[in-house]
Amino acid sequence: MNQTLQPSGTESALSRLIRRGMVAIVMLALFVGHPDIGTAEDWPCWRGPRGDGTSLETGIPTEWNGKTGLNIAWKVEIPGEGHSSPVVWRDHIFLTSCIKDTQDRILLCLNRKDGSTIWQTTVIKAVLETRHQLNSFASGTPATDGEVLCVSFLEVDGHEVPAPNVGSVRPVTPGKMLVAAFDMAGKELWRVHPGEFTSAHGFCSSPVIYQNLVIVNGDHDGDSYIVGLDRRTGETVWKTPREHKTRSYCTPIIRDVAGRTQLVFSGSKRVVSLDPATGTTHWVVEGPTEQFVSSMVFDGDNFFLTAGFPTHHVMAIRPDGSGDVSDSHIAWHSMEAKCYVPSPVLVNDYLFVADDRGTVNCFDRITGKRHWQDRLGSHYSASLATAGGLVYFTADDGVTSVVRPDNKLVVVSSNPLGEYSFASPAVSQGQIFIRGEKHLFAIGSEKPASPEGEADPASR
Repeated sequence: MNQTLQPSGTESALSRLIRRGMVAIVMLALFVGHPDIGTAEDWPCWRGPRGDGTSLETGIPTEWNGKTGLNIAWKVEIPGEGHSSPVVWRDHIFLTSCIKDTQDRILLCLNRKDGSTIWQTTVIKAVLETRHQLNSFASGTPATDGEVLCVSFLEVDGHEVPAPNVGSVRPVTPGKMLVAAFDMAGKELWRVHPGEFTSAHGFCSSPVIYQNLVIVNGDHDGDSYIVGLDRRTGETVWKTPREHKTRSYCTPIIRDVAGRTQLVFSGSKRVVSLDPATGTTHWVVEGPTEQFVSSMVFDGDNFFLTAGFPTHHVMAIRPDGSGDVSDSHIAWHSMEAKCYVPSPVLVNDYLFVADDRGTVNCFDRITGKRHWQDRLGSHYSASLATAGGLVYFTADDGVTSVVRPDNKLVVVSSNPLGEYSFASPAVSQGQIFIRGEKHLFAIGSEKPASPEGEADPASR
């Protein structure tokens, strides 16, 4: 049964044209400071410079083969294991990993040109926490602004308690969230434990750098919170409690919209918009489900979520409300896609959603109508990315399907990595970087760096 709820009222052709024109203006505004859309970008944090899986670069590779070496610039073995994504700043790639035999959680700096290791440091050495079989001990993606490099892990001492909020009784290792900052040469600047953390699924929070703050989501099965830390010292600037105290793993996105700066994310039985400078609440949507993993995206009109557990939802939310807007600001709501982990991506008037179990979906971003659903892989963990007007779906078996947006499924290419992959891709300087189960792959030839003296696009 079609569960899509259409926007209230009938939208005229003129109104629709105006709406599309406004979106075009918003997208143009995103390009301000990017006069040459082909100019190389950094990929400094989870889901890239805008936190939504989008790259403004052109000429990104659409064909490769990790087995034969087709269009593979290099591949290097990564010590340990992890599902965190690579981040790229200029000629450096940063990546976290866990060496299980020694219980070291490490931070790596690699040379972007050839993948060689520039430096490696141990962030913590501690007992391995309990986790979900699809999670890892290094799932939080680093964030950098070119001056500081921030990482987050769970630190436990090994003692166990009965797991809260689970269907079957089992032990879990509670601990504390660890957030640490390093300079670009790998020297530790500070480390703090901003709060407790307990979850049967383990840890998966990625830091976000905003102005003078490092913001980290601490949703867990206990006294949950989201916290803003001083980027220079690690001291807590604000800490906002999360009322429902339920585990979720969503990294917020930040947008200037409706006359205010909004930090928006789902999790812990609700969707919220906060002021990133203070942690105070702009608006809240209760539900639509209990647990969330994927990050939200924004098209200039609405914020979009995909969720979750135990029920599945795709939803568009208008951003101009205040207080509880659960009944007033839902633009549309569908239950036709069963997506929990992968984050969606927007291209033109299309919202692309990957079901964890291998099907992919394309929705009309304005009406919520689903254009199509089809199967591309066996299972999806990685979030979606877009570059050059195409969408990149990386399945757990390492095959990336490149799709052209249309009212029907159009597969441009299907590209095997040659090993399993659970990490989301990074796009930077003409290349795609994909973390496999054992290796990091650089796909395609690099683009020339920005001209000397011109500010880097991602820093503007």
